[in-house]
Order: sequence, then C-alpha cells, then structure tokens
Amino acid sequence: MVHGYRKRGLPGPCLSRPAWRAGTCLAPEDSRWAMAAVAEGLEPETAAVEDAARDATDAADAGLGAPPLLVGNRLSLDLYPRGCHRLLHLCAQQVRQLLEVEFLRLSGHEDPQLLQATLARLPWSLPRLRSLVLKGGQHRDALGACLRGSLATLPASLSGLAHLAHLDLSFNSLETLPACVPQLCGLGALLLSHNCLSELPEALGALPALTFLAATHNRLQTLPTALGSLSTLQRLDLSENLLDALPPEIGGLSSLAELNLASNRLQGLPASLAGLRSLRLLVLHSNLLASVPAGLARLPLLTRLDLRDNQLQDVPPELLDAPFVRLQGNPLGGPSPAPHSPPGTPVVPEMPRLLLTSDLDSFAVTPLGCSVTLACGVRLQFPVGATATPVTVRYRLWLPEPRLVPLGPHDSLLSGVLELQPHGVAFQKEVGLWLLFVPPRARRCREVVVRTLSDNSWSDLETHLEEEAPKRLWARCQVPHFSWFLVVSRPVSDACLVPPEGTLLCSSGHPGVKVTFPPGATEEPRHVRMQVVRVGSRELPALLGEPEAATSPLLYLSQSGPPSFLRPVTVQLPLPPGVTGLSLDRSHLHLLYRAPPAATWDDITAQVALELTHLYARFQVTRFSWYWLWYTTKTCVGGLARKAWERLRLHRVNLIALQRRRDPEQVLLQCLPRNKVDSTLRRLLERYRGPEPSDTVEMFEGEKFFAAFERGIDVDADRPDCVEGRVCFVFYSHLKNLKEVCPSTGERCQRRCLRRRGLLGRRGVQTPRGWPLCPSSCRDCGDPRAQGRGLASPWHL
Repeated sequence: MVHGYRKRGLPGPCLSRPAWRAGTCLAPEDSRWAMAAVAEGLEPETAAVEDAARDATDAADAGLGAPPLLVGNRLSLDLYPRGCHRLLHLCAQQVRQLLEVEFLRLSGHEDPQLLQATLARLPWSLPRLRSLVLKGGQHRDALGACLRGSLATLPASLSGLAHLAHLDLSFNSLETLPACVPQLCGLGALLLSHNCLSELPEALGALPALTFLAATHNRLQTLPTALGSLSTLQRLDLSENLLDALPPEIGGLSSLAELNLASNRLQGLPASLAGLRSLRLLVLHSNLLASVPAGLARLPLLTRLDLRDNQLQDVPPELLDAPFVRLQGNPLGGPSPAPHSPPGTPVVPEMPRLLLTSDLDSFAVTPLGCSVTLACGVRLQFPVGATATPVTVRYRLWLPEPRLVPLGPHDSLLSGVLELQPHGVAFQKEVGLWLLFVPPRARRCREVVVRTLSDNSWSDLETHLEEEAPKRLWARCQVPHFSWFLVVSRPVSDACLVPPEGTLLCSSGHPGVKVTFPPGATEEPRHVRMQVVRVGSRELPALLGEPEAATSPLLYLSQSGPPSFLRPVTVQLPLPPGVTGLSLDRSHLHLLYRAPPAATWDDITAQVALELTHLYARFQVTRFSWYWLWYTTKTCVGGLARKAWERLRLHRVNLIALQRRRDPEQVLLQCLPRNKVDSTLRRLLERYRGPEPSDTVEMFEGEKFFAAFERGIDVDADRPDCVEGRVCFVFYSHLKNLKEVCPSTGERCQRRCLRRRGLLGRRGVQTPRGWPLCPSSCRDCGDPRAQGRGLASPWHL
C-alpha cells in the first residue's frame, strides 16, 4: 500500500476529453543517458533547474522518500504533492528508467517558477516523451467549482520534445499560446480548454500532424486564417467562446470530421463550410445565426447538424426536412421585419436579446426589458418596465442535493436547481421563466410544477408546459422575485378556499374522492389542498402473501390556519378494488392514519364511524393528514402499512463503473434505475469499457449513498463529494446520477485492476456479484479467478 501522498482530485464531467489513447503502451527504444546535454542549441534555464534540483535532493534526503513512481513508461506526478520536486529528484539521481518514460502528468497547481524550471529540463531528461498533461482543475473552491492552475506560459526549450504527440494544458491561466507550441512539429492533439485565451496565433497553422484541437471555454473572439491550412485536422472544438464570425479559410480543413462551435455569438456562416467534404458532425447550437448555407445539406458524410437555439426564421428546404438536422428553439416561420414606419412615427426600441456563454454568470436588465437565454438552457423574459432602474442579475445552476431539493414523499425531481439573485427583490411586473426538465416516466394523475423558495418556505408556482420535441420540454411560470427554482413531478393537487359557509372539494384524478366542509367548519377562509396517490394492485398481495388483500388510493389533505376544524369534515374514499359494501367483512376493513413527521401508520378504525355504501366509505375528521383504507385478514396492519408505503416509494437501482477508452485513468460512475441500465450501457460502450453492473438495490428519491472500490483503490479525498475514499451520490430517478473519478492504487498490485466494494446506504454495504476481480487480459497478475471471463477490455489504471 502506498502511503504519504495526497491523491488527485478530478473536476468531473466538465473536463475536456483527451484525444491521446493514454492506455496504449509503446515499446521503449534503446538510448544513451545524457543528463544535461545541450541539443540543437537549446539550453535549459541552468540556474533555476540546479536550484530546484538541489531543493528536491535536500527534501528527499530529509525524508521525502516517495514510493516507486515509475510504472512502465508512465510517470503520473499529479497524484502526488510537490510533483515537480519529485521529478527533479529523479533527474538528479539519474534514474535510468526515465529514458523510457513516454507519458508524464504534472499538476498545473505547482509553484509557477518551479514548474517552469522542471518543464525546461524535460527535453534532456525525458527524450522519449510522447504525452504531456499539465492540467489544472484538481483543486476546488468552497462551493466545489474547479480552480484554474497557475500555468501561464511554457519555457522555449520545450520545443525540443521531438516525439511529443499529445499536449494537454486545460484548466490553466494561459492568456496567449506559448511560442514553443507551434514548433512541436509532431503534435497530434492539443487541448487548451478552460483557459483565458482571447486569440490563437497564425503560427498554429504550422503544425502538420495536428488531428485534434480543443479550445473550449476560453475568450476567443476571432480565429487565425492559417487555421485553414491544418489539412490533417479531424476534430475541432471551439465551443463556449465569443466568436462572432468564422474566416472563409476554414473551408480548407479537408480532413475535418467533427466541428463544434456551440455557445458562441456567430451571426452567419461562410459559404466555404459547404466544402468540408469529410464533415460528419457540425454543432452550432446556442448562437445568433439568422441564416445557414444551403450547401450544408449536400455534405456527403454529414450525420448530425445541430442548429438549436438560434434566430433562424427560415432555413433552406433541403435542411428543413433532413432527419439529421436539429432546429428546436428557433423562431421558424416567425414574422418578417416590419416595413419602415412613416416619418414622424415614434420609434419603439426592440427588446434586447442576450445569449450568455458559460463563462458569464451575470447580466444587466434595464427598464427597456430584455430576453435572456442562459448557457444552461434557462430562458428569462423581462417585460418593459419590470425594473425602474438597471439591475444586475446573477445566476448559478446547482447540483441537486437534499438541502436544496425539498421533495414530498411521492415527488420526483426533474431538473437541476437554479439560483437567481438578488434574492427577494420584487419586480414591478412579473418575469417569465422557462426551465428545461426531463420528461417524467409516469404521467397518470401526476403534474409538473416549478417549486421555489419564498419567505423561508417552499411553494409551487402555477406552471404551464411547452413542448418543442418529444424529449425537449419547458416548464413556464411567472415569478415576482428571484430565489431558488427547480422542476418536480408530484401527484395532482386540487385546492380550494373554504369559506365559513362550507364547500365541497373533489379530486380531479379520482372522482370518487371527496371532502365535504359543512357550514361553520371554520370562522375564517382557509386554503385546503388534496393529493391522491394511486396504489398498484400487485404490490400489496405480494407483500402480505394474501391474494385477496387490497387498498384504496392514498389520500393526503393539508390546510392553512389552525390545526383543527370547528366542525367535523366528511371524507369519502372508494372501497378497495374487488370489495363492495354489501359483501365485505367489516372486521377486515381498516382505516389507517399517518401524521408527519412520524413514519408510523395508526389503525383508527375503532375511533371513527365508518359509513359504507356499495362503492364508498365515509368518515368524519377534524384534523388533516394521510388516510388509507385497507382490506386484509391481517390484524396488526400498522407495521405492514409502513412497509407497503416504503415499497411504493422505492426504486430498483444499479451502479455501473466504466473506464474511458482514451484515458483509462478516468472512471465513470453512474447510478440509475434498473430498467435503464441496458440502454445506457449500449450508448456508452463506444467510449467506455468495464465489468457488469452492480447488484440491484432499492433507494428512495433523494437518498444519499456512497460508492466504493475494493481495498487498495481509493478516490481522492480532496473531492468535496468524497468521504474516506468513497464517492457520495444522491439518487434522483430522472436525472443522470454520474461522476467521473480517478481511482488511485497502492503498490500492492501493480496491475491496478479496478474492483468494487459496493454501495453504502441506509442498509450498509451491498453484496457485489458479477464484477470480475481481474480481467482475463491481465498478464501481470495471472489471477486464475479471472481466466475464462471473456472480457476484452483490461481495467489497468
């Protein structure tokens, strides 16, 4: 077991995907050791390197003594604190195995001067280096957001890495591309995402072997014309920038297969895009496009064209009917611009339209109003006069967790949690809010509402649903002020205002459920709400082992004002299925009552007078809560009702763990309902590989649990969602409960085969089954238990 180092923390799914196959092991070539050789006139920063090496040697002599760092041709020092010191110590010790290193990982959070000195030494100390990862993002702020690394430049001597094919500088503080990068003639993959780049140099076009370029989440406003000379480029990702135009030379990318320009400010496209004959995927959603070239429809290999959320009022007929084109969120068929008004007619200014990229978390609203589309897909409509003075609005989309998600016993979460600030500031006119949500699987007797926090209590807003496509739904509501917002599915709620004269409240989903308020039941008008939950006909007989057992729907009644009514209120419930008032045995009929927050159900049959008709049971109460009618031969039904009520709310769940094929050090963990496992695996196995899913367990909506690997494999303890090497999840049945982690192992097993310990929830550790201890392709271990499993994907980390 390896001790004495801090494991790496990963920023999660927001990381850009590396193009280099980090799992491929290339045979090392023979070479001679040259500790401080000067090659082709490239000299290291001698003083800085010598000082750093001396510090590293002193630290090692003082007890830094790391465990074996080199495994094959890999050197992963971002897993260790003071990784640069450790590398310089290895160089000072003239470790011969350094000559075989082809993959190096360092953290961008190292001391900037020490990092520069270490990088300057690489061409002489690691002459075979093919992959260099200098990512930041391992550290997080108090809210869990990834922090950029301190890397702002690279030493000029780095251009001496003649074999370098993969360079990852993501999540750092680069404002300009270092001059040495365009001189790396063998570079095939360049990752620059999540930096501060405002432009790319023309010299970038001098990289003859470049096949993958990612510069997402930067501040790029223009592109160099030399970009079009990258004839080998196959994948280009420039999403989440500030581009408003593309150079015509982009049509010269003859090998380009994937182009992602989403979430920019593009207003038009050059006609030369129609010359990209190798293009298969073109993503242009969330821009300001008013037109697109008709020639895009004639690209022979194009399988997907994403034009969602633009300003397209008309598109060429060839694209309108093409099955690979996505056009949701465009004002198609909208009115043409109005003709010029006669002289002297007052000019009404057009309402501003804002489209925010992901690096912006605020925007300004003036008395003129505006229409805003946030990077997360949320839409806001501020009418004219909503504010008397300019207001700066800030927003944030939070990952759901129990403290932010108030759910009733039978509610389901359908969206993330949106926070809009300033909290509580009232608008002079209500603001329109559109939230995207996941379509609920069950819709019968259920409804979708927007839930918000107001005056320290949660309430549901009047919500209207808008559908752009079968799987693209909006929940629209009007909000008087800003707070927290989320979309939930709940049982249909019927409400009324009960006056002193009395009234009748009926369920819209179950016409047989009624509540009658007699005159004098209340002195002041009260708001009353009713929810009815359907109960499946198979759950109860299976639980009790009694085929004749049956129950009525669950009834929940709540009200404002004093806890009790002045006069008894009459409640009508339908008798359980298969039971009539003429033939039932009254000794088998039980009326159960539950008063939150208690989880117990009390049998109150002897305390009320049950009036039976042919189809219904009526009884009188003065307090509101949960009511449930049972028909069973069992006598003590309170405990059985609690178990049955739990069973109604439980979901059957599996956990899957998959390694990324291009970077086996990243592992995807996902918790999802059992009926979605097979379809999810079919979708993911093109990019991931791994063993069978875990055993099926049962979980409540919003329940917290922990995923853990077997001993010897831990997850970075610096992650805010990691507790003692275990990853914390909160299960929501309609959301993607997934995380990307980077397990680390000790020296107990150098093969580093991933194992599973199980899910830790309210019932403790779940017993694993069907998860191989070691794949059959693991040659280092030779574990006989792995033979014959037939796995084609090794789980080497």
